[in-house]
Amino acid sequence: MSHTNPSLFDKSIIVPAIGDACRKLDPRLMIKNPVMFVTQIGAVLTTIAIFTSSVDRGFILQLAIWLWFTVLFANFAEAVAEGRGKAQADSLRKARKDTQARRLRGKMQELVAAAMLEKGDLVVCESGDLIPADGDVVEGIASVDEAAITGESAPVIRESGGDRSAVTGGTRVISDRIVVKITSDKGHTFLDRMIAMVEGAKRQKTPNEIALTILLSALTLIFLLVCISLRPFGSYAGIEFTTPVLVALLVCLIPTTIGGLLSAIGISGIDRLIRRNVMATSGRAVEAAGDIDVLMLDKTGTITIGNRMASDFVPAPGVTELELADAAQLASLADETPEGRSIVVLAKEKFNIRGRTLLQPHTTFVPFTAQTRMSGVDIDERCVRKGAADSIKQWVRQQGGDYPPEVDKAAASASLAGRTPLVVADGRKVLGVIELKDVVKGGIKERFAQLRSMGIRTLMITGDNPMTAAAIAAEAGVDDFMAQATPEDKLKRIRLEQAAGHLVAMTGDGTNDAPALAQADVGVAMNTGTQAAREAGNMVDLDSNPTKLIEIVEIGKQLLMTRGSLTTFSIANDVAKYFAIIPAMLMVTFPAMAALNVMKLGSPQSAILSAVIFNALIIVALIPLALRGVAYRPLGAVAVLRRNLLIYGLGGLVIPFIGIKAIDLIVTTLNLA
Repeated sequence: MSHTNPSLFDKSIIVPAIGDACRKLDPRLMIKNPVMFVTQIGAVLTTIAIFTSSVDRGFILQLAIWLWFTVLFANFAEAVAEGRGKAQADSLRKARKDTQARRLRGKMQELVAAAMLEKGDLVVCESGDLIPADGDVVEGIASVDEAAITGESAPVIRESGGDRSAVTGGTRVISDRIVVKITSDKGHTFLDRMIAMVEGAKRQKTPNEIALTILLSALTLIFLLVCISLRPFGSYAGIEFTTPVLVALLVCLIPTTIGGLLSAIGISGIDRLIRRNVMATSGRAVEAAGDIDVLMLDKTGTITIGNRMASDFVPAPGVTELELADAAQLASLADETPEGRSIVVLAKEKFNIRGRTLLQPHTTFVPFTAQTRMSGVDIDERCVRKGAADSIKQWVRQQGGDYPPEVDKAAASASLAGRTPLVVADGRKVLGVIELKDVVKGGIKERFAQLRSMGIRTLMITGDNPMTAAAIAAEAGVDDFMAQATPEDKLKRIRLEQAAGHLVAMTGDGTNDAPALAQADVGVAMNTGTQAAREAGNMVDLDSNPTKLIEIVEIGKQLLMTRGSLTTFSIANDVAKYFAIIPAMLMVTFPAMAALNVMKLGSPQSAILSAVIFNALIIVALIPLALRGVAYRPLGAVAVLRRNLLIYGLGGLVIPFIGIKAIDLIVTTLNLA
């Protein structure tokens, strides 16, 4: 999937959005947004008043135009947000082609359209073939290009069995042959779900958004009753409140700013996730990520690099560290595992021992096996081995050698420190211990400190023994850890946290993670994981980067912060418009009200028209902020509230005074009112 981030005012998005904004004037669509629906009704009534009123038709016409602009600008904000999602969906559709599949019937193959495949069918995919639908590899191993889905050019390996058997429809096999068992129903592939999700028009409102909509509707109803009651009050006081004036007053007082931007804020939150290659199955999952206060992370691949690396050489009595390093490197030259390569590198770095080429006829490499639990090399009469302490002990004694108790102590000490000991022997002589350690990823401790400042508690999950787990947890800076964790343990721990009132997020990729992913409030499955894991989670990370869970939480919090900030601004905005309009409207009849006309607006008509124009333009001005989101900072709830009140609350009070006064000067100068 494309990683490009089009401009907010990209022509390819803006032009269609203008048309969509007009199409959204359909009352059946508008009624879903009560605030803007009331504004639309007001625009209709004002438009009718142009033809029924005998006076001030020019003034009423201008009011009608700007009221319609208010509705269109709100629709435009939503259409732009949806347009960014549709652009993503269009790029995804290019990956979904009408492909042919070779379906297995017994030992025979038949060519069928991919759309005809059913769940449980077996299909053959060879080099150059597009995988026709989501499935699991049940036979063979192949290199697969997933660039159409993830945007990454590097191919990945998919093989039968294990946690890397899942394949996605629309990806291409670039080598070898595999047999895939289809796991998706027609029209419900992973790609179909992605397309449906990124198209904002199909987005459902989240619980918090529904609650805010209800609050905005209640405020709208209150101000509607207030404005309706002004007509009899005006008659009693000798003031004529015409329908256009009452409509203008109502529209300026109801929360049109947040009402017009609310949908765009929600859609853009999902869009920001998509641009980071994360697919959320619902907007609710994105919002839940913002409320997370417990984060569960696997140790391997998330907190640590994922491979143990050689860190120290501990020689046996009578052996120098150089001798141990030289033999350890010799035994590791044929070891292509990350651990083996790290031993070669450590020997080179500490003692400048260069890697040697062992091509002479009398050299025999001894590979690691689960039975022997050691590996090494035989050169003429010399036999060098490295491996687990008990395996090397048994091998040395079989050679007639002695196993020093000091080496046992060194191995035990390494284990207590959370490291993995490997013992090296040269024939009957034990040379010492190589210590391997899990390497904590750079910067991860600082990320956890940021999360802690946001009130999020981190929990590391590992299958390691408690000693090793404690050492890694201390180095990484997590708040708590679970050692020797089973799938049942993970599920139980999530339920305990939730029962205590916490919202939990976790990540996983295996079938054994599926129960916990389904139970978590935010479950992020890796795209490279099993079908069971991807179905269980409510988000899928297309890049399969476990640390992205931290970014997901940040995006969720940014969504909530943006909604909260603009709601604060909108309410403060309405208060300022109230003090701007009411005194100017009443000062002719009640001269004492002139003291409250602090902006010195030209006339009641110019005050009303200026407020309506400002009310429309502020929606346009805030569209970029709604789409990009408020700048994220790892702050606690109290700090966020204080920041909102200071920046958006105070700003919402001050900006209308400046904006309405500036517009009033223009309106008065041009004699528009």
